[in-house]
Amino acid sequence: MSGSIPFYQKHHLHYDRGYRSKETQSKVSQYQASSRYSASGSASAATRSRGLNVSSHSGLEESRLSPSPKRAKPTYLAVDKDNQIIGYVVPIFRGSQEFATGLSDTEEARVRDTAAYMARRDLFTSGLEMERSELISRKETMRESAERITLNKRIHEHEEHFKRMNEDSLMHAPEFVIKPRSHTVWEKQCVRLHCTVSGWPDPRVVWYKNNVALDPLANPGKYKIESRYSVHSLEINKCDFDDTAQYRVSAMNSQGELSAFASVVVKRFKGEMDEFLPAPRLGPVSEYGITFQTHIVDKFGVSFGREGETMSLGCTVIIYPALHRYQPEVEWYRDDVLLSPSKWTHMHWSGDRATLTLTHLNKEDEGLYTLRVTTKSGYETYSAYVFVRDADAEVEGAPAAPLDVRCLDANKDYIIVAWKQPAVDGGNSILGYFVDRCEVGTTHWIQCNDTPVKFARFPVTGLVEGRSYIFRVRAVNKSGISRPSRVSEPVAAMDPADRARMRGTSAPWTGQIIVTEEEPAEGIVPSKPCDLQVTEATKNYVVLSWKPPGEKGLEGVMYYVEKCVSGTDSWQRVNTEIPVKSPRFALFDLAEGKAYRFRVRCCNSAGVGEPSDPTEATTVGDKLDIPSAPGKVIPTRNTDTSVVVSWEASCNAKELVGYYIEGSIVGSNVWEPCNNKPVNVTRFICHGLITGEKYVFRVRAVNAAGISQFSQESEAVEVKAAIGGGILHASPAPPYGITILECVRDSMVLAWKQPTFIGGADITGYFVDYREVIDGVPGKWHEANIKAVSERAYRVSDLKENKKYQFQVRAANMAGVGIPSLPSNTFLCEEWTIAVPGPPHDLQIREARNDSLVLLWKPPVYQGRDPVNGFYVDIKEADAPEEAWRGVNTKALEKTYTKIKDLKEGEKYVFRVRAQNKAGVGKVSDVTEPVPALTKPGTKEIVVDVDDDGVISLNFECGNMTPDSKFVWSKNYEDITDTSRLTTETKGTKSKVVFNRPGEEDIGVYSCLVTHTDGASSSYTLSEEELKRLLEISHDHKFPIIPLKSDLAVELLEKGRVRFWLQAEKMSNNGKVDYVFNDNVVSQGEKYKMNFDKNTGVIEMTMESLTPADEGTYTFQLQDGKATNQSSLVLIGDVFKQLQKESEFQRKEYFRKQGPHFIEYLSWEVTPECCVVLKCKVGNMKKETSALWHKDRHQIKVDEHLGFAEGVLKLEIAQISKKDAGVYEVILKDDRGQDTSTLNLTDQGFKDLMNEVFSVIANSSTPLKITSTDEGIRLYTFVSYYNDLLQVTWHYKDSAIAFSDRIKSGVVGEQLWLQITEPTEKDMGKYAIEFYDGKGGLRRTVDLSGQAFDDAFAEFQRLKAAAIAERNRARVAGGLPDVVTIQEGKALNLTCNISGNPVPEVTWLKNDREITSDEHCILKFESGKFASFTITGVNTSDSGKYSILVKNKYGTESGDFTVEVTEGTPDLGVTSYWTDEEGNVVFGSNTPKEKMKTTLTGTKMQKRKESVSKASTVKNVEDREQGKKSEAQNAGDPAEVPALDSDQTKEAKVDLINQTLPVDQSEASEQPADSAEKPEAVAETT
Repeated sequence: MSGSIPFYQKHHLHYDRGYRSKETQSKVSQYQASSRYSASGSASAATRSRGLNVSSHSGLEESRLSPSPKRAKPTYLAVDKDNQIIGYVVPIFRGSQEFATGLSDTEEARVRDTAAYMARRDLFTSGLEMERSELISRKETMRESAERITLNKRIHEHEEHFKRMNEDSLMHAPEFVIKPRSHTVWEKQCVRLHCTVSGWPDPRVVWYKNNVALDPLANPGKYKIESRYSVHSLEINKCDFDDTAQYRVSAMNSQGELSAFASVVVKRFKGEMDEFLPAPRLGPVSEYGITFQTHIVDKFGVSFGREGETMSLGCTVIIYPALHRYQPEVEWYRDDVLLSPSKWTHMHWSGDRATLTLTHLNKEDEGLYTLRVTTKSGYETYSAYVFVRDADAEVEGAPAAPLDVRCLDANKDYIIVAWKQPAVDGGNSILGYFVDRCEVGTTHWIQCNDTPVKFARFPVTGLVEGRSYIFRVRAVNKSGISRPSRVSEPVAAMDPADRARMRGTSAPWTGQIIVTEEEPAEGIVPSKPCDLQVTEATKNYVVLSWKPPGEKGLEGVMYYVEKCVSGTDSWQRVNTEIPVKSPRFALFDLAEGKAYRFRVRCCNSAGVGEPSDPTEATTVGDKLDIPSAPGKVIPTRNTDTSVVVSWEASCNAKELVGYYIEGSIVGSNVWEPCNNKPVNVTRFICHGLITGEKYVFRVRAVNAAGISQFSQESEAVEVKAAIGGGILHASPAPPYGITILECVRDSMVLAWKQPTFIGGADITGYFVDYREVIDGVPGKWHEANIKAVSERAYRVSDLKENKKYQFQVRAANMAGVGIPSLPSNTFLCEEWTIAVPGPPHDLQIREARNDSLVLLWKPPVYQGRDPVNGFYVDIKEADAPEEAWRGVNTKALEKTYTKIKDLKEGEKYVFRVRAQNKAGVGKVSDVTEPVPALTKPGTKEIVVDVDDDGVISLNFECGNMTPDSKFVWSKNYEDITDTSRLTTETKGTKSKVVFNRPGEEDIGVYSCLVTHTDGASSSYTLSEEELKRLLEISHDHKFPIIPLKSDLAVELLEKGRVRFWLQAEKMSNNGKVDYVFNDNVVSQGEKYKMNFDKNTGVIEMTMESLTPADEGTYTFQLQDGKATNQSSLVLIGDVFKQLQKESEFQRKEYFRKQGPHFIEYLSWEVTPECCVVLKCKVGNMKKETSALWHKDRHQIKVDEHLGFAEGVLKLEIAQISKKDAGVYEVILKDDRGQDTSTLNLTDQGFKDLMNEVFSVIANSSTPLKITSTDEGIRLYTFVSYYNDLLQVTWHYKDSAIAFSDRIKSGVVGEQLWLQITEPTEKDMGKYAIEFYDGKGGLRRTVDLSGQAFDDAFAEFQRLKAAAIAERNRARVAGGLPDVVTIQEGKALNLTCNISGNPVPEVTWLKNDREITSDEHCILKFESGKFASFTITGVNTSDSGKYSILVKNKYGTESGDFTVEVTEGTPDLGVTSYWTDEEGNVVFGSNTPKEKMKTTLTGTKMQKRKESVSKASTVKNVEDREQGKKSEAQNAGDPAEVPALDSDQTKEAKVDLINQTLPVDQSEASEQPADSAEKPEAVAETT
């Protein structure tokens, strides 16, 4: 704390007047001149002195202040780094005797002397001694006061100097160093409140009494206000009882505002005593054991005033017994809100009269005023209404002044001001309101808004932080501006948290005050705010609120608010010049109807923080709607000058403020407000009316958004007293027929019958009295109930068991309580224990007719042992004996009413009812009064009606009504509680119930009773069938429609034309049709073509095409007299787009089909032979039409794969593969135009096609079979066609097989196989092959186990052995020529390859005879591989058949050839005949050209002879056959290939070589000389 905090010096060793200033001397003179001073003033000074006893020196010119330098005074000033005084520190001194008690020696002595002297004075001394003691105390006080004033002045001047040098560092909000204390004084004494306030800049101090600012000039001599050196005082001279109040002192500067409170209580006493001394209380007044009786008499009535006038309300209060100086607690309330003394309300209590003075009436003062007088024994109240009328407008036609101006939300940057709209608008609607502000302490009013605001709330900005303001509001219409409203309560422009902190209680005194200045943290940028939200939004402004950031540093945080139009990301700073200080902000100048988002940034000296999360989009506009008009208004007579007005509340009204009621004399058309302050109830008593006149009333609802429309006018009501009305006795007659319904040990339930005469008003309740009867002697009557009971049954409690009692009942209405009934019979109070129920009660007769009536009753109170499950009704003629009772029903009734029929006209009947439970039938009820079965003249029944609008209603009319009669409707003879389903309307002698939403819930018996008549009533039973019938009639009346055969539909015609049509069943010639598009009627024209065939009822409208502008709703509205109908078709969104697309397509299709076109577009199909066919169907073709096929924009050449037959174009793809993927296109073209069809066979399209191919392949697969080979067991299946892209999976026991060297899979032709090499028993199980086709796939299975496995495995072993034999048997690997023709004399050399293991034996034969090697015929067998046959010189004897025979243990094989020797000239050359591995002859390199023409014909015949012991190897026949099929298919020849044996094949090959090999290409057939392999067969001639 810094600033002008005074330092008080309590004790000086040397005191001299020489250093006093003139001001001090003047002050001392004033005290000495005063002859008398109040004792309370002395005590107060002593107390103040005790509170400021700590000695402290400033150190400035100390030698001059204290001439004695012997003792160095410590300094307790708080200084900064530059030794500048910024505050002070007052420590707790514990080691000095001087400060042990907190008082100096002189003060302690004075206090002891004063206390002792006061005690002696009270007991023994005279007035003279008292005066001497007071004089001494006064002198000591003045001496210390002078010292304090001087020291305080110098320190203050020193501090002011440093404040001017460095203002910013010491600026802070006001703080109370010393707060004012409360005082209790006697009348005519003086009291002084003082306080010490610090703050910079210097605070402005204002004193308030009960929140009303005190003005010394307004009460000269009464108040004296002083402010010197931060010490502020308020002196009240000659206090009287009205000065008892709460006083507030408010200190305010630019940094804030703070208040402190003190109470002053002025006591009053009587007696011949000194007016300056309190009168001793002679003795305590004891209220214990005394019962006070309070009576309020001489009451104030309903009062009327006008704005600006003064009004006093008063009552005389009589309290008995009257005790000396005992005062009750007197309180005044307005609308149940306690009033406090203020400048608007003054209260006075004179001891026997309470007075409330309203000094300056405003509409805020209107309301119900209540005086409450409270004593120790209870309280009494009295209430009356005060009406305040508007003052005359300053401008004719201007509206009345607004009212109830208050501040809803106050912050540093703005204050939201709210008010209520006036009831009188001056004849013209109010355009808006102007808000004015005025700073507290000034009289300068400033208008806050340039344009009127219609919303009754407005945020005022541009305020100075810390200052207090008051506000007022003015209304404006086109005639002018109203008078200003009453000003609001003062409010400070500061944050609520700061206001609460400043107004909070001060910290407890610790004996030490430490003043520090917190240095702001540097370099900390605050984080982003949180919880940003829009708290209020109107079309004029938007209010934002948020929470400060969690990390904001020690330096004060301010905020920047940013906005952005929803849908964009362009943020704009709203407060660009000055950041706001409070976490709330009001934004103006927003475009109405636009949506905005908002965000907030924090800032301090370190920089601007990150923005908060933006709000949701907020549309600028009034969120609060003007309330709807109130419902039905019902006036009711009350007194000769007042009427009770009730109405139905506005539906769904939000933030409702209240209602305004207006009244008008019938025929005058002049409306006057009944209230000028809104009432928040739906019932109001309008006073000040003219007796005998008829009035109508209307009501409006009010909220902040505005005032609603007027309700409907009420029915006219005559102003006169409601009770009496010429009746001699207004109170009701006594009830009768008291009976007991239930009895327990300490209570009894009574029932009674309604009085025969109810008086001038309806009965409001009953009062029951009881008395005890002892030995036949009745005792004193006691009240059983204090509050009236509305039912005709009541439980009387707190009775004594086994005692006898009598009862009496009184009825009450608005006129008062009637006389009591005759005492009842004597009843014994003992608990009922019977098992059967007690008697029913309250039997009533309704709807008496010549042959029927309705009986109603209430169930028994005493149920018995079990619940009641039915009732029995008994009947007899009134004059018949008791034996004539007979039952009406044989089966128990579940309901508490019944209609009794078949009565004799004119006969009087009585009835009684019994209840039953499981135990049996209980007691009978009281017997009804005799009722004649007679229809009274003028009786009418309820009539059901369905009006032209289809509204179903029940109507009842009564011709013998009285002014007080009312129609009472009920359902099933119970009050109607659900008013949402029924609406009751009553006019004069007619009443009706309207069904709002007729349904099954409305089924039941509806009855209507007319009060204050001789029992006029009627009922109507609405059954399910009747309801159905009425609903049909209602529908026909409410909705007379033209029946339609078909609703409005749309269809597309040729060329894409759109046709809207419907068909009505029947329409006359007067019928007409309106064609509506999007609520606009369209007519015949270029775009729309309409047609209405009245004979068929077909109505149609056509359009050539649809455009985006045609999207919407199409309606045909039909009218034929009163009957109407319409049918609509909504074409928006996807529906319209689809129709438009289809129409455009049809239009294009039409023009497309004028030339060659596709009837069916390009598609594909897969044949069973797995051939893919691309096809399309065409039409309107001619000879000149060309059809071009393209793939990937490249034309496909026409070949045998293209076909065109019967209007279908086809392209066949025999063996489809990946290279066939692409986009296929067919173009039809001629002079009439062209058409194109495209088929995309890429990506997913190609996948779909291949999946179909795979599906066909899979379905063509044969069942999985088992076969054996010499390597193992093979599983296989055949497909009609195999494709390399086919995906198959082999499974073993439902798991995919992992292939290895032992288990392999493959494809041979169209065979898919799985080879299991060297199978074992582990390979037994279930095998499957799965074909993938993109869908579910196909699986073929086979079970390789059991006998199947055994057979396959045995066959495998056999084939394995045969294969070994076949591989190792003896054979002639190379062939020999079949015929060799050679000239005689030449040498012949033939060589062939021999194989076999073991090495075979070779034998040569000639003409089937073995030959041996000699010189002429040399036979050789070299290396176990090559066998040669050489004849050195051929002669004719060498001709013949030769054979080579090879043999080993696995088999024998032979090779044959024939040698033919011819005669001829010898040739020196050698002719060599080479043969390939199949025996085909090839010419050698040294063969002469002419020899090349030698004819060598024939085919080698290889004959394989089987060994006796070994079987020849048999190749798998099925494999060979399938291989042949595959080769034939690969050759592209679908014809069957005939089988050729090996001889025919070889012979064909030899002939082909001999006939076609040219001479110049003989080198191509030469065997290389360096060949590593020897020739298989060689023939040489020499």
